[in-house]
Amino acid sequence: MQSLIRTFSGTLLAIAALAAAAGAQAQSSGYGSSGSTTTTTTSTSGSKYSWYAPGATYLGLNVGKTDYSLNSGVGGFVSDQRDTNYSLYGGGYLNNNFGLELGYTHFGKVARAGGSTDAKGISLSLVGRLPLNSSFNLLGRLGTTYGRTHVSSVPASGIAAGRGSGFGLSYGLGAEYAFNPNWSAVLQWDRYDLKFPGGSRDNINSTTVGLKYRF
Repeated sequence: MQSLIRTFSGTLLAIAALAAAAGAQAQSSGYGSSGSTTTTTTSTSGSKYSWYAPGATYLGLNVGKTDYSLNSGVGGFVSDQRDTNYSLYGGGYLNNNFGLELGYTHFGKVARAGGSTDAKGISLSLVGRLPLNSSFNLLGRLGTTYGRTHVSSVPASGIAAGRGSGFGLSYGLGAEYAFNPNWSAVLQWDRYDLKFPGGSRDNINSTTVGLKYRF
């Protein structure tokens, strides 16, 4: 858990440094200053963005269901595939269509192979947004997730027990509906490639709904 926190902190510092650089570049170009060039934004589809422009950064909370869909081994042990998961995330748009996002996801715990399996991860993603009108956006993300998995099992099941960790590909698609300039509802589907004990890798899918606050 400590290494996961260290990874999260390091990634957060990297994003903060990138944000500072983007802000400095925007100021040097005249954005957000009292000069002739100004930053213009709208609730979801403004024509110009800088990292510090109102509405360009956001925080969100999503809750939903995880689909582990993992091999249950042999022996006929009870095996669940789904549990409740949640995601906390934040990010900012560098322009009207693209930005960066940092998030933490807890995938929940399922019964498997006479024991249990649970996973969590921190993701850094390039996010994209396609505004369809002033209130509705299509969303996408592509990035990497540093995941931690924990498996307990009966040896006769053939499923390796222990802990696994490492980076893997993650991506997702979603939709966003803005109620007002600050709040929006989000529907999201994501897939994560995680490393499990014994060196195996497998995908975990997540379908969630949530709220996003822009500031």
